[in-house]
Amino acid sequence: MLGFFNALPGAVSQGLIWGIMAIGVYITYKILDLADLTVDGSMCTGAAAFVVLFNAGVNIVLALLCAFLIGMLSGFVTGALHTFCGIPAILSGILTQLGLWSVNLAIMDMKSTVAINITNPETLDKLLVSLRFVQDVAKGDRPFYRHPIFVVGVFTLVVIALLYWFFGTELGSSLRATGANQAMARAQGINTSFNKVLGLMISNGLVALSGALLAQYNSSCEINMGRGAIVIGLAAVIIGEVLFSKLFRNFALKLLAVAIGAILYYIVIQAVLAFGLNANYLKLLSAVIVAIFLSVPYWKGKYFSKPVRKGESQRA
Repeated sequence: MLGFFNALPGAVSQGLIWGIMAIGVYITYKILDLADLTVDGSMCTGAAAFVVLFNAGVNIVLALLCAFLIGMLSGFVTGALHTFCGIPAILSGILTQLGLWSVNLAIMDMKSTVAINITNPETLDKLLVSLRFVQDVAKGDRPFYRHPIFVVGVFTLVVIALLYWFFGTELGSSLRATGANQAMARAQGINTSFNKVLGLMISNGLVALSGALLAQYNSSCEINMGRGAIVIGLAAVIIGEVLFSKLFRNFALKLLAVAIGAILYYIVIQAVLAFGLNANYLKLLSAVIVAIFLSVPYWKGKYFSKPVRKGESQRA
């Protein structure tokens, strides 16, 4: 149990980082109503681009921006395959994800892992987040505002604020209308194909940004780091929705619920590991968690909602 509490700050930090990725998944899954599997590849793409650029001496902010842009490019490819080529969204995501495997290897100079040299104090100090910062802040070697929870928490709030503003604009509202009812959106003169591509670009840009932050946190990028990301993203979205749907009605709060869902997911994972679960079963555990939370709304509607009486339905 002591090990669990010691690992809790790290679990919350990782949950926040994955929460940004989950917000990207929320855009496609909940707003656009698209099943996008690109994220399993674009997360690693963002991480690979960031690590290579950072190691080459590029400013960290510029490297993060480039990671975001290359993630948007990945989303554009998926959107183009879906809208301009007529390929179903789920297959478009699979094709892009498959192609990104080779792209990611090429970015990393055909190496399966590219590391950041954090043994160099100057290099470590340039990072925004790192696992080492968790320990350093606890020891008092670094100020509290260098803690990954604080840094990524600020990142998350900024992302939510920007998305709240964007989806309140005319373009953002048209994007939401596209996901809600495509036929009606087209009848109103909205270019639904453009909005789908734009939504996929924003989503995968956030996923790639999350990958860049995760690469900093782990001090490396590994070719398989994005595998199964869609499952974690869906878990965060569903957990946040099931637990906070009645409390959080505002759009910004719904996005916050997704981030909280990612934190809770990683806390659950850390708790299970603390009780001795073999780490090789984590993928199975993730699938079980997602299946349970996806089933909760159905169970609530079927077994826990009050049946409508015949007389009441007639009066209605």
